[in-house]
Amino acid sequence: METQGGITVQRALELPGLRSGLPEVLAGADRLNRTVRWVHAGEVPNIASLLKGGELLLTTGLGLGTRPAEQRAFVARLAERGIAALVVELGPRFTRLPASLVEAAKSAGLPLIQLHREVPFVSVTEEIHTEIVNGHYALLQQAEEVHRRCTQALLGGGGVPQVLAILADFTGDPVFLETPGGQLLYAADTPGAEPAVADPLQVWEGLRGGREAQQDGPPANAVLVDVPGGGQGTGAVRARIVLLAVSSPLQPVHRIAAERAAAILAVVLMQARQEEELAARGRGDFLTDLAEGRIAADDAPAQARVLGFRPGAGPLLPVVMRLAPELSPTGNWAVLARAVAEELSSLGVPVLLGVRPVEGRVPLLLGLRSESERTAVADRVAAALRAGVERAGLAGVPPAGGLGRAGAHPPVVVVGVAGGWAAASAGLRHAAETATAAQGLGDRPWYDARRLDIDLLLWRLREHPDLAAFVDRAIGPLREHDRTSRPALLPTLETYLAHAGRKAETARELHLNRQTLYNRLARISELLGTDLDDPQTVLALSLALRARRHTP
Repeated sequence: METQGGITVQRALELPGLRSGLPEVLAGADRLNRTVRWVHAGEVPNIASLLKGGELLLTTGLGLGTRPAEQRAFVARLAERGIAALVVELGPRFTRLPASLVEAAKSAGLPLIQLHREVPFVSVTEEIHTEIVNGHYALLQQAEEVHRRCTQALLGGGGVPQVLAILADFTGDPVFLETPGGQLLYAADTPGAEPAVADPLQVWEGLRGGREAQQDGPPANAVLVDVPGGGQGTGAVRARIVLLAVSSPLQPVHRIAAERAAAILAVVLMQARQEEELAARGRGDFLTDLAEGRIAADDAPAQARVLGFRPGAGPLLPVVMRLAPELSPTGNWAVLARAVAEELSSLGVPVLLGVRPVEGRVPLLLGLRSESERTAVADRVAAALRAGVERAGLAGVPPAGGLGRAGAHPPVVVVGVAGGWAAASAGLRHAAETATAAQGLGDRPWYDARRLDIDLLLWRLREHPDLAAFVDRAIGPLREHDRTSRPALLPTLETYLAHAGRKAETARELHLNRQTLYNRLARISELLGTDLDDPQTVLALSLALRARRHTP
């Protein structure tokens, strides 16, 4: 077993050199898992002053002294130095180790081994040192493999979350990235973590409490590794990796791997300034876990406080903004997160904003004072979200600065139902699905999730062949007509149904005189073989027009 960059006393006794001496453990049998950092041989009484700790000391006993008091003092000094074990070779000096020596070793908790046969100390030293060096090399190889995987992830388009996920997978424990001041930026959980393992945010809350109680340093079960590059000085810190032993003990190789990862993160953070994106991704992961039921409603408030969200006693309002696929930023989520956050800061209500780059979503929760605020706050949130998208250069309509993408669909903002944490979980999930289903609808400042349930149902049926067949039966002749003839009749039918069959309003919106509209409606009835005044026909056509966005 490798530990602390060496081998254990037990492993040293199993190697051929010491094994040939017929070792007998007289004291400290329960501490043979101590680390042997190095091997030293010596026969002088003051040998302890020459040691640093972690050594396995080989001796024939010439420096132990002849009186019990000298022998006890000799063992006490070695124990104070923190050596791994004392190995005494029996021979001319001792045929059996004295009881005073054995009792002193037992009292000090120092492993004491006597060798019944003579062994060449130089061979034992060389053998153990070779084993230790090989162990160091194996540790470095493991750390280099983590470094290689991290580099490969970055070359494949990944970023800081992928690097932290690789490190969490390697350590078997959650990994955190924090600011120099201790604010959480991102939490990476271990893949396939057992349900009994606490949520990373709960772990972080406990870690933070432990560190506040220990002002003189990190908890004993944690490893902190600085990510350099936060300022002008050579010792400046940009962020800090935190490893915490939750499922398994931390090993020296974990620190080495974290140091390799920190070097990579330093370059990434300096090049892309990903702090804002990381914090927003962490909040996005929390909101997604809440929406998917991976976080219980009872646990959510405490975890949200860790992320800086402290709403009052009023209801929570779930909102989801979804960018069209052509708008999803590549490596630009930091800009988007910062711009949207700045726009939302003027709302005057608590906001928890996250980003989900893979899905192209921006989920958020807002703390309302009362349900009556829902519409007014939704109007302001939608305006702030769209303003942030424009500032990030991702709007469908180019802003004054010309940074938008012409011809792109505008972002879709969906507002869910206000309520408590349980309602927020369901509301976020519903709003996220509805925002996807609403892609391609007419541009509105925001959509009420409750009013798009039909669109959501049709979107869920998009893969079913019966939906495409239904659309083809209902409006297939009009689609075929519009592919080959003018004027196009589908927009006329869509506008007519949107105005509930009111011909005057339909004509005004289409800028047609009434006779032209009547002629078009008659042509539509002829092509479809239906009566546009029949309620069942109107219902079927309305559903087909909505469903055609989800069919070929």
